[in-house]
Amino acid sequence: MRRSQVIAAESVACLNTALARLRDIWEEIGIPEDQRLQRTDAVRTHVNNLLSSMIEEEENLRERLLKSIAVCRKELDTLCLELRLAPFEEDEDSTILQLEKDLRTRVEVMLKQKKERMQELKSLKERDNDLCDILCATPFYIETTCVPSLEELDQFRRHLAGLSAEKVRREAEFVNTKKQIILCMEELDYLPDTSFERDVVCEEEEAFCLSKENLAALQQLLFQLEERKIKNQVLCEDLRAKIVELWDRLQSSEEERNAIDMYLTGSKPSVIKALQEEVDRLQELKLQNIKHVIEAIRKEIILYWDKCFYSNEQRQAFAPLYDENYSEDLLCLHDAEIDNIKQYYEVHKELFEGVQKWEENWRLFLEFDKKATDPNRFMNRGGNLLKEEKQRAKLQKMLPKLEEELKLRIAGWEQEQAKQFTVNGKNFMDYVAEQWEMFHQDKEREKQERLQKKNRQLEKEMFYGSIPKTPTKRRVLGSTTPGKMRKPGPSSRTPSRVFKTPQTRRLENKENISHLNGTAMSGGCHLQIPAQRNISVNSVASTYSEFARDSTYTDSTSTHSSENFQKLQNLTPTPES
Repeated sequence: MRRSQVIAAESVACLNTALARLRDIWEEIGIPEDQRLQRTDAVRTHVNNLLSSMIEEEENLRERLLKSIAVCRKELDTLCLELRLAPFEEDEDSTILQLEKDLRTRVEVMLKQKKERMQELKSLKERDNDLCDILCATPFYIETTCVPSLEELDQFRRHLAGLSAEKVRREAEFVNTKKQIILCMEELDYLPDTSFERDVVCEEEEAFCLSKENLAALQQLLFQLEERKIKNQVLCEDLRAKIVELWDRLQSSEEERNAIDMYLTGSKPSVIKALQEEVDRLQELKLQNIKHVIEAIRKEIILYWDKCFYSNEQRQAFAPLYDENYSEDLLCLHDAEIDNIKQYYEVHKELFEGVQKWEENWRLFLEFDKKATDPNRFMNRGGNLLKEEKQRAKLQKMLPKLEEELKLRIAGWEQEQAKQFTVNGKNFMDYVAEQWEMFHQDKEREKQERLQKKNRQLEKEMFYGSIPKTPTKRRVLGSTTPGKMRKPGPSSRTPSRVFKTPQTRRLENKENISHLNGTAMSGGCHLQIPAQRNISVNSVASTYSEFARDSTYTDSTSTHSSENFQKLQNLTPTPES
């Protein structure tokens, strides 16, 4: 049985117990039967009315619940449409009370969502209006009378995030551009003229509309000011260069130059005016000292000719350089020439500097090579010899690389200019090859001179005998150290001059003749002829016929030569003496 049925049975039991108790009381009191019936009927009527009232109340509750369910269902349908959600699914097994509670709870949740969405939409709309006013952008379109969907709100938030980032970027751009504009105006001594310029410079930054058009106009204003600033800077640099050039030509004093030190920096209109006045003053002085100025320009022209490696023909082509009739027209011709040569040098400066670098390295290489043949270089101290050899080896490796690099650059220059690149009137690579050829010829000539000198020395030694370059002392057999000299005794005797026998002289004569085999003996000194020199009898007699003729001549005069040779040996001291 259900719990409610048990309670109902207990209620009936209680009612029966109560009626039985009432009957007992009535009987004990002695109430007549008819009154007992009346009282029992009153009890029944009272209980019936009470139960009827309770039933009516419960039926009213059921009706209210049903009405609430109907209302909630209607609201749920509307909210689902507004919030763009799926319809609410009811539980078929739910009672009326549970269904009403579920529907009511769901309605409350959806009403809260609707309220939150509408509040967020209002807040987003306010932010969008503010950003659009600052950026002069079009507001985000969304229906404000309807509840926005989650996707629409998310899209709206992303749109506002993009606008916020764009605002930050434009503000930074505006602030940076404004600073540059103010600096340019200060440099140009320029005051804001138009209303837009006054809005940019004078008004608060927050009041400026950060529209694309305003930012574009801001950049255009900055561009115009920077152009004017650059033009002024270029004009000032030209004026300063002209002033320095005129100072140098007129050989102005330091006091005169220091008078305009304050105008040597900056590019304000006041600076331009002062520089122009100085140029005009110097131009007048130049006309008054035209001869001196022309001579100074000629020195400068020659200097640039050297930098550009002009040949004599190119230099002589400028005939006014040799004109002695100093006039303003001649000065103009010289000014035009120096301007042209300067422009030519600046356009091809890198190429000329590369050639100049090769020239300097080549001269240094020749200096090191000349030092390498100097015998006195071995007397240097401090490791200079090792340093020079390292630098010489480095230059010998670097020169071919530099030549190859210049060859490629010159080829590109010739293709671009459609003419030949010359150094002193010659093709540069031909000039380089000529320098190397002259270097190798000089080395070969020096080599031949050394060989000829060596051959003459060898011939002299073959005929007269070799002479030791450094005399040497030979210790007497049986002598002691210098610090411990032996006292003269009976066995010691004074060295006497030893005269050679004819046999000994003939032996020494053979030793002198042994020079032909590459060995010289004289005074205990042995001279070895280097094998790589390949020096033999052929260095004296170039052909076999000459050698045979010389041999025949030697045989015919052998007797006379032998006698003279013996007389010479008698006069020459022996090594033992």
